[in-house]
Amino acid sequence: MARTHARSESPAPAAETEAEPALLKRMKMSHISNPDAVAERFANDLFSPTNIHRLHTEYETSQPYKHVVVDKLFQDELLQNVKDEALSELSFAEKETDIYKVKQTGDLASLSFLTDEQRALLPSLLTLRDALYSSKFRSFLRAVTGCGPLSGTKQDMSIVSYSKSCHLLNHDDVIGTRRVSYILYMPLPHYMGWQKEWGGALELYPTKPGPDGVLEPEPVPSKNIPPSWNQFVFFEVQPGQSFHSVEEVVVGEGEDGRERLSISGWFHAAQPGEEGYIPENNPPEFKSSREQLASTSTEFKSYPDTIDPPLPSEPLSESDVSFLSEFLNPVYLQPRTMKALAQRFVDESSLELHELLCAPLAAKLETGLRAADAADGLSPSRLTPIPPHSAGAQGAWTLKGPPHKWRYCTLREAANGTSSKADPRWAHSEPDEIVRALQDELFPSAAFRAWLAIVTSLLPLRYSTMARRFRPGMDYTLATGETKETRLDVVLGLTPQFSAADVNGEAEESEEDALGGWQTGEWGGWECYMAPHDEEDDPAVYRSGSKKKKANGTANGESKSNGHGASNGHGNGNGNGHTDPEAMDEDSDDDEDDSGTLLTVQPGFNRLLLVLRDEGVMRFVKYVSAAAQGSRWDICGEFEIGMVQEEED
Repeated sequence: MARTHARSESPAPAAETEAEPALLKRMKMSHISNPDAVAERFANDLFSPTNIHRLHTEYETSQPYKHVVVDKLFQDELLQNVKDEALSELSFAEKETDIYKVKQTGDLASLSFLTDEQRALLPSLLTLRDALYSSKFRSFLRAVTGCGPLSGTKQDMSIVSYSKSCHLLNHDDVIGTRRVSYILYMPLPHYMGWQKEWGGALELYPTKPGPDGVLEPEPVPSKNIPPSWNQFVFFEVQPGQSFHSVEEVVVGEGEDGRERLSISGWFHAAQPGEEGYIPENNPPEFKSSREQLASTSTEFKSYPDTIDPPLPSEPLSESDVSFLSEFLNPVYLQPRTMKALAQRFVDESSLELHELLCAPLAAKLETGLRAADAADGLSPSRLTPIPPHSAGAQGAWTLKGPPHKWRYCTLREAANGTSSKADPRWAHSEPDEIVRALQDELFPSAAFRAWLAIVTSLLPLRYSTMARRFRPGMDYTLATGETKETRLDVVLGLTPQFSAADVNGEAEESEEDALGGWQTGEWGGWECYMAPHDEEDDPAVYRSGSKKKKANGTANGESKSNGHGASNGHGNGNGNGHTDPEAMDEDSDDDEDDSGTLLTVQPGFNRLLLVLRDEGVMRFVKYVSAAAQGSRWDICGEFEIGMVQEEED
């Protein structure tokens, strides 16, 4: 639940008859009556020529892109007062999308519209805000960075709290006229000193050219900046370069008192009417992270031309049944079962099949995947909550990015381009080989294609399949949506489960108490589909996993759009399917119906999810929390499909 603090009632909106010049005058009102007093608010010698020269030199030589860390920005007494006012007088709303989970105040620029009585409760906060956007400090930023003129009237800032499980995934901050991003840290309790192992570090990413020549972030950050009291970090916003994230915070639960509190925001380019304003007519040289998400596409493989396409009305051949029996539970190969599943899929556009794999294969796989996590330092007994980025990305597995779209591990190419085969399938000694057989043999096979045609009444035309490993504290996919045509998603969940007794070390008291972290949503990793949205909507602000409707891991979505129960979200209101942290500035109503979410499925083991995903519908796998006691595993298949119309006799 969001933590809130009581504050004075907000003023009613200004009447439409109020003159615009009066509004602008009030917006520009400074809480610092004497501009010469601005320097007194900041740390000693901050504006000295020697210090500015030193910071400029550090900025020019910093890696992976230009940035500056100022160890002390304000006078300590002012910042402590700001912290106290924020915690006692402001409200923090918990917000969660595919890209972040935070607790945040509203935009602090709106404080200018408070009544005199309300502003009297926030003298230090107003002083700090006006000092930050003062002409003197903006000139300081320009001297250090060499950026162009910055706006003093377009203020864009809020106070953000990261407590346990809060995080912000990879993005470049490029929106509108933003020029400089900044973070001013106030970690709590300030007298203790924030420890690196608590998480919450600012992570900066190097870039490399992607397949299309566009710069993309590397999967692993090259610099981590842990928060420190009164520390100020800033960098120029640059499309395709200023990629960063905030590491998950792993402390601060309940009355713990530890939280990564900060003031963050942006300095914008000079606005119309301000000195130095320059209209922007030329598009940026590089695409922003949001634009790159919008252009994401899947690479498909074709079935051999020598094999006739299957018809849904035709039964499986003996050879198909023989091949599929090596992998699947025989119940799902019975004609009666397949016919019933086909009718359900026609009615609901999604299916969730439990115990899909045959028992010996499933047992060998579950034991093996648990052992793989233990060997790679990703089990419940790992030394640190947040593993190193190399964990689980060695041996048979390799890291896949770019992280502004996704990050997880995939199987390396098999030696000599072929995988070893065993008879029976569970005779494989290594779980990686079983996973590879599911990826390379079962999912692309003509027999599985025929089985899919029967249970969905659709014709798979081309396919893409990938084994994925999402490691705790690191991995996820961000929301993307195919805008051109309908797809069939086929995902085989292979995530070993943990009961509440496993998680808490306590005896199970009831069936509900027996649910472990995956099924409660506390560990993330859920597969989420969200409906297409209007450009002015923000569909990505959905309720957190613990608040979603669940049925012990079964699909909870009903058909809400185009007859299909499929969709995912990451909304920014511009139609590209990605929510930038700017969207966090907007208030959300937790009491509203969660109508944007069509389907949410928690990670499961030996469970197949079939979803007919309409064009425009978005999907993602939520970030796997560092609290998870192991990896989230699956085989993810995506199929181009055709409708079958059979001639009547």
